[in-house]
This record gives sequence, C-alpha cells and structure tokens, in this order.
Amino acid sequence: MAKLCFQEFITDNFNTFIIQNKDNMKKTILFGILISLSFLFIQCKSESNNGDFVALTKNYFHEKNLLNPLDATLNGQNDYNAQLVFEMTDSFRKEQATFFDKYETELSKVDYEKLSEEEKNSFDIIKWEVAVGKQLLNSSSNLMPIHQFWGTHLTMGQFASGESAQPFKTEKDYQDFQKRMELYATWIDSAMVYMKKGMAKGIVLPKSLSIKLPPQFDDMVTTKVEDNLFYSSIKTMPETFSEAQKEAIKKSYTTTINEKLVPKFKEMSAFLKSEYIPASRTTSGIGSLPIGKELYAAYVKQWTTTEMTSEEIHELGLKEVARLKAEMEKVKTQVGFTGTIKEFFDHVRSKRELMPFTKPEEVIANFEKIHKIIKPNVDKLFSLQPKTAFQIKRTEAFREKTASAEYVQGAADGSRPGTFYVPIPDVTKYNFYADEDLFLHEAIPGHHFQMSLQQENQALPDFRKFNWFGAYGEGWALYTESLGKELGLYNDPYQYFGMLGSEMHRAIRLVVDTGLHSKNWTREQAIQYSLDNEAESELSIVSEIERYMAIPGQALSYKIGQLKILELRKKAETKMDSKFDIKKFHQIVLESGVMPLSLLEKKVNAWIEK
Repeated sequence: MAKLCFQEFITDNFNTFIIQNKDNMKKTILFGILISLSFLFIQCKSESNNGDFVALTKNYFHEKNLLNPLDATLNGQNDYNAQLVFEMTDSFRKEQATFFDKYETELSKVDYEKLSEEEKNSFDIIKWEVAVGKQLLNSSSNLMPIHQFWGTHLTMGQFASGESAQPFKTEKDYQDFQKRMELYATWIDSAMVYMKKGMAKGIVLPKSLSIKLPPQFDDMVTTKVEDNLFYSSIKTMPETFSEAQKEAIKKSYTTTINEKLVPKFKEMSAFLKSEYIPASRTTSGIGSLPIGKELYAAYVKQWTTTEMTSEEIHELGLKEVARLKAEMEKVKTQVGFTGTIKEFFDHVRSKRELMPFTKPEEVIANFEKIHKIIKPNVDKLFSLQPKTAFQIKRTEAFREKTASAEYVQGAADGSRPGTFYVPIPDVTKYNFYADEDLFLHEAIPGHHFQMSLQQENQALPDFRKFNWFGAYGEGWALYTESLGKELGLYNDPYQYFGMLGSEMHRAIRLVVDTGLHSKNWTREQAIQYSLDNEAESELSIVSEIERYMAIPGQALSYKIGQLKILELRKKAETKMDSKFDIKKFHQIVLESGVMPLSLLEKKVNAWIEK
C-alpha cells in the first residue's frame, strides 16, 4: 500500500466529488465512502508510524553494534567480528556524541501515543540510554582506558582462547580475528597515548589497581608462538580445512603475534612499570579526581537506573547490613556457635569441612549436583523457561586470578550455550558454603534464565534482545537467590548462611562503593568494613574492593534491583491475594527483558490492576 495511504486521494478529489454529486443520496453515499477512507487512512498512518519506528530500532541496533563490536560478537552478531574500535579516542567519542544526537532527534519525530505498549518500552529505553550516554561523555573517563577487571584487553584474550564468543569455524572466521588482532596492536598504542594524557591531568588509576596490570600483558609474551594465547585457535583448526589453508592461516597468525602483538605487549608492560605505576594515585575513589563527583553521579544513574543519590544509597546499605546481620545471628545460634558474629565469620572462612575439594573437577561436579536438585522444582515457579543450552566451566587460567564467578550468555541462534564460569585458582582453599546460592544467581534461574529468555523473545526488537541494565539483570539474579528453599536448597544451615552472606555482600556494596567514591573512604577502610560484616575470605574481599574501585557504581545495581523486584512481588501478593500467581509474576518480570526499574514497575503495576 502506498505510504500516503489515500491522503492524496482524499485531498485531491474531495472537491471533485462534491461538484459531481449534487444529489443528496449520492452525497450521503459519498460521505460514507469518505468516512471509510478516513478510517483507512488513520489505520495506515498508524501502520506507517509503526513501520518507521521498527526501522528506527533496527538502525539503532546496527549503529550501536558498530560502536561496540566486541559486544556484538559476544551477542552472536557475527557481521562485526573483524572490527575493533578505539573507544578512548576523541574521534570515537565524537562518533558517540553524533550517535546520541541523531537518535534524540529521531525519537522527537515519533508519535509516542500511536506505539504499542512494547514499542513504548523500546522508545523509553532508547531515550534513557541516549540521555545517560550523553551524560557520561561529559567526563574524561576515557583517560583511564584499562583496568584489571574487564575491558578490551581482557575480552580480546577471552576471544583468542577459541573457547568464547569469537567463532573459529570457517576460513573467514580466522581472517576476521586476524584483522581484529592487527587492530588490537594499534589499540594498545592508543591506550598508552590516552593514559599519558590522563597522567598529565591527574586522571589515573589507584596504584593498588595499576600494579595488577603488568602481569596481564606479561602473560601474553611467550618465547614460542605455539604457547601464546592468541595462537590457541590454530591448534583447533577444523579438519575440513585443506593443508594449504591451514598453513596460510598458521603463517599469518604467527606473523601477527610475533611482529605486532608481542612487541606491543612488551611495550605496554614496560610503560606501566616505568611510567604509569609511579604516576598512579594514592587515593581509592574517583571522587578524588577532578572529574570525580559528576562522573560518579552519572555512574550511579547508569547502574541503578534510578534518581537515587549516593547518600540515599549509602544509608539504605547501612540499614540492609543491620537487618541481615540480625538474620545471621539466628544461624549462628542454630549451629551452636557461641562466639561473636565476627568470630563466626572467621569460623566459616576457615572451617575445613567447607573446603573438601582436592581437584577443580570436584567443584564443577558440585554445581552439577545443585542443578540436578533444583530441576524438579523449577517448573513450580516458572512457566516461561529458556531453550538455550547451558554449561559450567572453569574460568580460563590467564584471567582466573582476578576473576569472579560469572555467566556469559549463549548465542541467540543456539550455536553456543550459556556458560557459568567458576574461578578456582587454588582448589584446596575453595570454600563451597555459598555454592547453592551462587548457582541460583549466575545460572538457573538467575542470569541464564533472564538473558536467554530475552534473546529468545522474537517479539522484542534486536537491540533489546541483547541489551543490558545492571539494576534489572543483577537485581533479578539476586532476587532468585531468595527462591532457594522453594527450589529444594538451603537445607544445610551453612548453605542458608551462604545465601545470607551473599545478600550481605551486596548490601555491603551499597556502603563501600558509595563510601569509596563519594565519602573519600580508603581501600583499607572498605576492606575492613567488609571483613567486619561478612564471611568472605580476605583474599576475596580485597579482589572485590578493587573491583569496585575499577568500576564505580556497578556494584550498586544488585541490591537496588533486588529490593525493587521484592517490593513489586510483595505488592502483587498483597493486592491480588488469592489471584496472585507466582509463575505469572515471574513471566511478567522476565518476558520483556531488561529495562530501567521505573519501566519494570510500570509493567508490573499494569498487571496487578488488570
């Protein structure tokens, strides 16, 4: 149907109709025809608006992938597998600004009221992302392009392993990653340039973080190319490749690694040791930086998707810590421990019975056992479940020392399963008291359910299938930890304590993250506060505190999101009474994927009021 949908027909021919039809009956008939055509025009206009908005979301997703090609690969969008952006550069930030301005303008042209409810969600999500993105561009955060926890240099290592999202199935796949490796060598140069600019302005990492960086590059330097992480995929080339293909790929990879990557790894390591570490700051939080106050406020908004201030979050954290400590006291009494709660923490940390494993495979097997226990009960709580396959793997050795347990989503087309990664740097010291809780959070029904269902939902535009909001995503995962007893877990008081401990861990985050970045807390203050209020090992706590220092605000998302979902569930149970259906509640929360918490609240409220 023509885009104008009879508008020109009606406009151009109305007067002619009137002149030619002077008979009253004919006029009546004409009037009816015009009314019908008008309704058709309105309908077509609505469809046209819908079509335009669909096109807008498709363009938004494509351009977003161009700006974030590593994320695109992670999401199974393989058209971007050869690309790498230099996200720290001024030119790239100009591209980001142009992108945000463009979609701010495009949204202003959309008739919001004519969109469907799900399209309104898409509109509101894009609007929110654009606003926060523009706010983040107002700072000089690009002058700290690397840290020890995540980022391009670690993602490239993961992809190089051949066991992550970067595919190595075809000759083109290998060619794509070689192009990405070549770009990566230049990326390292750009990172050093902007780190030097940061040094000149006093915008640098804390020394306690920067000293963690050289080993991450030193480990990439090998005497033999065959031992290099970036050579990993060469060892597993498909048997379908001809010998000529294999030799050509092997030769090109060897050249790129030896002549481009390894020299840059050495150069970055030397730069870090001789220049960057000595220039690193002694303070712990970004609040001490010239850009710190405004940047942290932007991060808080980005990660919580709320308008809460750092002070409000800090106070909420203190209240949650007090509440959870009271619950922990009950468990301490239950197991017959007579000392203080802090002594009980030490008891749990050091109890040999909670560290029974001698082989990493035993840790993985324990998680498989947990999975088996909950399977019969999942159906009782969830009618909406993913089709995507799931697996549990040990974290790769090159990043295991600094990594936390994590979930990496599977490919939308089913070609790669969702993966729960477990770091086991020293199996003899692996304490499993919180493993039941950890499995619910990272795997089922936590991140695996949430991310997989989002990707599998064909009703969502692509940009939402692969989107992420920490407050919703991490909030959901933390909420699922509270479902353990309903799923057949937490029968052991130490495992239940593990759940309380994990929730306490997230409550502490509200206190220490805001303490570090808005109250001038030191690294040591934050570590001590954590040691005083949770049973995590000191080694683990140090790693966590340094994570918060590296990624300001991210740690806030868990508890803020969990509390909102719990609040909405309680509201639904109270208002709906006997009509409340836990399966339906979970469906309502999960079916539309991640979104800012205000949109989730609006969605649940609409269901309650039906």
